[in-house]
Amino acid sequence: MIVIAHLSDTHIDSEPRSIERTRAVMRYLEDLPYDLDAVLVTGDITDHGLPSEYEQARRLFSSRHPMMLCPGNHDRRDTFRTHLLEQAASTAPVNQVHRGAGVVIAMCDSSVPGKDEGFVSDETLTWLEDVLAETPESTPVLVGFHHPPARLHVPFIDGIRQFGAERLGALADRHANLAAFLCGHAHTAAVTAFAGRPVLVAHGVVSTLRLPWEHRAHAQDHVHLDHPPALAFHIVDETGQLTTHFRHVGV
Repeated sequence: MIVIAHLSDTHIDSEPRSIERTRAVMRYLEDLPYDLDAVLVTGDITDHGLPSEYEQARRLFSSRHPMMLCPGNHDRRDTFRTHLLEQAASTAPVNQVHRGAGVVIAMCDSSVPGKDEGFVSDETLTWLEDVLAETPESTPVLVGFHHPPARLHVPFIDGIRQFGAERLGALADRHANLAAFLCGHAHTAAVTAFAGRPVLVAHGVVSTLRLPWEHRAHAQDHVHLDHPPALAFHIVDETGQLTTHFRHVGV
């Protein structure tokens, strides 16, 4: 049984609140009596893309479990690389692959520098197609990125979702081993479908989205700040079936 933890939208800044909420989630994962196959963080690692924020994130994400991270719209590719991944500076898309026993995880960059909405570049799509082609058809591939490729029926989020997703859908049609899409951005746990695959949206660690039918103090009151942080666990069993559980974590 493969178990993958999935968190998103930590928005680490200089304030204790974001740091403590992220620390609480990581402490929970470190205390588990089980070695996870991977921990995924699907973007908006930091709030402003500052070197100091990434250095704080690197300390918080130090883990006994394998960690995989991708950028979101609040991140900066150059500082993400140099201060979080400790790689050479570059503004090219940040794409990473993890080949585990029985599953492959492809973390793609859906960020568009200077914009809140997402778009998977041709460079990233070509990279992803190569990952899928190099993976045996019997091995499921989980594709992670920040921006949901489908509407979640929340106008604020749908206006800054991933656009141009029909290209991603065409790629999925060519590769039956693409099992699911994992993302964040919405600050709410959600499940929908795209290209015949599940889209599994992780909760926001730093805050929780107010849904359109929930009370708000004013038009820009988009998030609950008092809800606890949460994460998802994705399980891939011996038959390749995917199951997801959601957990809240006390701060």
